[in-house]
Amino acid sequence: MLLINNQEVEKLFTMKDCLAALEDGYDDLLKGDAVYRPRLDLWMPCERPDGYYRWGTMEGASRKIGVFAIRMKSDVVYWPNGETEEKYCMQPGTWCGLVMVFSVRNGEPLAMINDGLLQHMRVGGCAGLGVKYLAREDACDVGIFGSGGMARSYLEAFYEVRKLRRVKVFSPTKVNRERFAQEMTGKLDIEVVAVDAPEKVVRESDIVATCTDSTQTVFDNPEWLKEGAHITCVRACEVGPKVIKRCDLSVKLGKNTIEAMDEGMVRLHGNGAGKVPGRTHNQQVTFFINAGTQGLQFAACAGKVVELAKQHKVGRELPTEWFLQDIRD
Repeated sequence: MLLINNQEVEKLFTMKDCLAALEDGYDDLLKGDAVYRPRLDLWMPCERPDGYYRWGTMEGASRKIGVFAIRMKSDVVYWPNGETEEKYCMQPGTWCGLVMVFSVRNGEPLAMINDGLLQHMRVGGCAGLGVKYLAREDACDVGIFGSGGMARSYLEAFYEVRKLRRVKVFSPTKVNRERFAQEMTGKLDIEVVAVDAPEKVVRESDIVATCTDSTQTVFDNPEWLKEGAHITCVRACEVGPKVIKRCDLSVKLGKNTIEAMDEGMVRLHGNGAGKVPGRTHNQQVTFFINAGTQGLQFAACAGKVVELAKQHKVGRELPTEWFLQDIRD
């Protein structure tokens, strides 16, 4: 069994790998060869008076990829001023999230992987698939709300599926958005600029992405949208009801534990039902709600990481017998 950390994931797993792995997982899902369970959270009071302890899990498996994976995380969660969700494990600045991977062929425990980088990449990769299948073919200008890890992975995924020209980024903290612009300009060799108002993010953008930790609506101004724009999110609450109503086509993968989206949205999930033609002309405004099949995403991405780790002999070997027993449960 392998123990694989975030630094090793970064060396092994590219966004191109991530997109390919997710395509394999969703192909299996449509054929009935993959399963997933929506995210479930267990909440308990904790020592922090303004927060709670949260244990969260999500699971999935794919026949083609050959693995089952469960992602588990242990957080103390709190909401300063009710505007953002903050979390940590033990102390601010450290977090505990693990993905355990098992073979669906013989049940063997294969790996335990830190979930930090995988979490960002699987979300960004899925948003990238939304752009691949729903955005205009000539989409090249991007507007992003947020300047953290999710915003980075979203932009990297968009870069893989469209020929980007210019990116605008806004977050409330000036230094953060400017740092993001400088970093991503250098990493992707495209023009990334920081802007000082939400409207500037949306105006003339072919792709608009909300990648924040906000618990409130980020934008709800349909008049800002360019004709034919594509919208995607991290949290469904980031996009307001007026914008959703303006969309000609809204697509969501799978189901959340608790459904909270407006009626009229198309849902795509594992029985193959719900197939839609997608964008039918360049003037349509499309919306991809990036939630609902998290467990399968972790199985697809973690399975690929394990495959690459074995090929390149990366990761710390743990004796498999540590995880087996001779007493039937």
